[in-house]
Amino acid sequence: MGIVVSESEMKAEPNGTNGFAMPSFEFPKFALHGVLREVSDQGVTRAREGCEKIKAATEEMAEALRETYSTNARSATDYGLKIIEISNANTASAIDFFIHLLGSRSTSDVVAVSTEQAHRTFDTASAQSKDLWVLTQKFATETGEPLRRRVAKVLHQGS
Repeated sequence: MGIVVSESEMKAEPNGTNGFAMPSFEFPKFALHGVLREVSDQGVTRAREGCEKIKAATEEMAEALRETYSTNARSATDYGLKIIEISNANTASAIDFFIHLLGSRSTSDVVAVSTEQAHRTFDTASAQSKDLWVLTQKFATETGEPLRRRVAKVLHQGS
Protein backbone atom coordinates (compact mmCIF):
# COMPACT_ATOMS: atom_id res chain seq x y z
CA MET A 1 0.00 0.00 0.00
CA GLY A 2 1.27 3.50 -0.87
CA ILE A 3 2.09 6.29 1.51
CA VAL A 4 -0.53 8.98 1.79
CA VAL A 5 0.78 12.52 2.29
CA SER A 6 -1.41 15.40 3.29
CA GLU A 7 -1.18 18.84 1.69
CA SER A 8 0.10 20.37 4.89
CA GLU A 9 3.03 17.96 4.86
CA MET A 10 3.97 19.10 1.32
CA LYS A 11 4.22 22.77 2.24
CA ALA A 12 7.67 24.26 2.61
CA GLU A 13 9.22 24.37 6.03
CA PRO A 14 10.91 27.52 7.28
CA ASN A 15 14.30 26.06 6.33
CA GLY A 16 13.25 25.93 2.59
CA THR A 17 12.49 22.21 2.41
CA ASN A 18 9.20 20.36 2.17
CA GLY A 19 8.10 17.59 4.49
CA PHE A 20 10.43 15.13 2.79
CA ALA A 21 13.53 17.28 3.41
CA MET A 22 13.71 18.06 -0.32
CA PRO A 23 14.49 21.62 -1.35
CA SER A 24 11.68 23.56 -2.97
CA PHE A 25 12.29 24.34 -6.67
CA GLU A 26 9.49 26.78 -7.22
CA PHE A 27 10.21 29.99 -9.09
CA PRO A 28 8.32 33.12 -8.29
CA LYS A 29 5.46 33.22 -10.78
CA PHE A 30 5.76 36.92 -11.55
CA ALA A 31 9.51 36.66 -12.38
CA LEU A 32 9.04 33.65 -14.65
CA HIS A 33 6.22 35.37 -16.51
CA GLY A 34 8.42 38.43 -17.09
CA VAL A 35 11.35 36.30 -18.30
CA LEU A 36 9.12 34.39 -20.72
CA ARG A 37 7.64 37.61 -22.03
CA GLU A 38 11.10 39.10 -22.55
CA VAL A 39 12.35 35.99 -24.37
CA SER A 40 9.20 35.93 -26.46
CA ASP A 41 9.55 39.63 -27.33
CA GLN A 42 13.19 39.10 -28.30
CA GLY A 43 12.18 36.17 -30.51
CA VAL A 44 9.49 38.23 -32.22
CA THR A 45 11.93 41.11 -32.70
CA ARG A 46 14.56 38.83 -34.22
CA ALA A 47 11.98 37.17 -36.46
CA ARG A 48 10.74 40.59 -37.61
CA GLU A 49 14.32 41.72 -38.32
CA GLY A 50 14.97 38.49 -40.22
CA CYS A 51 11.83 38.97 -42.29
CA GLU A 52 12.83 42.56 -43.08
CA LYS A 53 16.28 41.40 -44.21
CA ILE A 54 14.74 38.70 -46.39
CA LYS A 55 12.29 41.20 -47.83
CA ALA A 56 15.11 43.66 -48.62
CA ALA A 57 17.21 40.90 -50.19
CA THR A 58 14.26 39.72 -52.28
CA GLU A 59 13.61 43.27 -53.50
CA GLU A 60 17.29 43.67 -54.40
CA MET A 61 17.31 40.42 -56.34
CA ALA A 62 14.06 41.30 -58.13
CA GLU A 63 15.58 44.63 -59.16
CA ALA A 64 18.73 42.84 -60.33
CA LEU A 65 16.63 40.49 -62.45
CA ARG A 66 14.67 43.42 -63.94
CA GLU A 67 17.90 45.21 -64.75
CA THR A 68 19.45 42.03 -66.19
CA TYR A 69 16.38 41.34 -68.32
CA SER A 70 16.47 44.89 -69.67
CA THR A 71 20.17 44.58 -70.44
CA ASN A 72 19.61 41.20 -72.11
CA ALA A 73 16.89 42.63 -74.32
CA ARG A 74 19.04 45.59 -75.32
CA SER A 75 22.09 43.40 -75.98
CA ALA A 76 20.08 40.85 -77.95
CA THR A 77 18.69 43.66 -80.09
CA ASP A 78 22.18 45.06 -80.71
CA TYR A 79 23.45 41.60 -81.62
CA GLY A 80 20.51 40.94 -83.94
CA LEU A 81 21.01 44.29 -85.66
CA LYS A 82 24.69 43.51 -86.14
CA ILE A 83 23.80 40.13 -87.69
CA ILE A 84 21.39 41.86 -90.09
CA GLU A 85 24.08 44.44 -90.97
CA ILE A 86 26.62 41.67 -91.61
CA SER A 87 24.14 39.68 -93.70
CA ASN A 88 23.33 42.75 -95.76
CA ALA A 89 27.03 43.51 -96.35
CA ASN A 90 27.77 39.89 -97.27
CA THR A 91 24.83 39.74 -99.67
CA ALA A 92 25.90 42.97 -101.37
CA SER A 93 29.46 41.65 -101.64
CA ALA A 94 28.26 38.37 -103.17
CA ILE A 95 26.12 40.22 -105.71
CA ASP A 96 29.06 42.49 -106.63
CA PHE A 97 31.22 39.39 -107.06
CA PHE A 98 28.74 37.74 -109.39
CA ILE A 99 28.39 40.94 -111.42
CA HIS A 100 32.19 41.15 -111.80
CA LEU A 101 32.35 37.43 -112.55
CA LEU A 102 29.73 37.76 -115.30
CA GLY A 103 31.71 40.65 -116.77
CA SER A 104 34.87 38.56 -117.01
CA ARG A 105 36.16 37.97 -120.55
CA SER A 106 38.69 35.26 -119.89
CA THR A 107 39.66 32.52 -117.52
CA SER A 108 42.42 34.66 -116.08
CA ASP A 109 39.84 37.42 -115.30
CA VAL A 110 37.70 34.84 -113.51
CA VAL A 111 40.69 33.69 -111.44
CA ALA A 112 41.71 37.29 -110.62
CA VAL A 113 38.15 38.30 -109.61
CA SER A 114 37.75 35.11 -107.57
CA THR A 115 41.09 35.58 -105.80
CA GLU A 116 40.29 39.21 -105.01
CA GLN A 117 36.85 38.20 -103.70
CA ALA A 118 38.36 35.46 -101.54
CA HIS A 119 40.79 37.94 -99.93
CA ARG A 120 38.05 40.50 -99.40
CA THR A 121 35.70 37.85 -97.96
CA PHE A 122 38.38 36.60 -95.56
CA ASP A 123 39.22 40.12 -94.33
CA THR A 124 35.54 41.01 -94.00
CA ALA A 125 34.71 37.79 -92.15
CA SER A 126 37.60 38.41 -89.73
CA ALA A 127 36.40 41.93 -88.98
CA GLN A 128 32.79 40.75 -88.64
CA SER A 129 33.82 37.97 -86.26
CA LYS A 130 35.73 40.49 -84.17
CA ASP A 131 32.67 42.78 -84.05
CA LEU A 132 30.44 39.89 -82.97
CA TRP A 133 32.99 38.80 -80.34
CA VAL A 134 33.11 42.34 -78.91
CA LEU A 135 29.30 42.39 -78.75
CA THR A 136 29.28 38.98 -77.05
CA GLN A 137 31.79 40.10 -74.42
CA LYS A 138 29.84 43.29 -73.83
CA PHE A 139 26.65 41.25 -73.50
CA ALA A 140 28.22 38.89 -70.96
CA THR A 141 29.72 41.73 -68.92
CA GLU A 142 26.59 43.87 -68.93
CA THR A 143 24.38 40.90 -68.09
CA GLY A 144 26.51 39.70 -65.20
CA GLU A 145 27.27 43.08 -63.66
CA PRO A 146 23.82 43.89 -62.20
CA LEU A 147 23.60 40.43 -60.66
CA ARG A 148 27.14 40.59 -59.27
CA ARG A 149 26.60 44.06 -57.83
CA ARG A 150 23.23 43.25 -56.24
CA VAL A 151 24.31 39.90 -54.82
CA ALA A 152 27.38 41.55 -53.29
CA LYS A 153 25.15 44.23 -51.77
CA VAL A 154 22.74 41.65 -50.34
CA LEU A 155 25.57 39.55 -48.92
CA HIS A 156 27.21 42.65 -47.44
CA GLN A 157 23.93 43.67 -45.76
CA GLY A 158 23.48 40.18 -44.36
CA SER A 159 26.80 40.24 -42.52
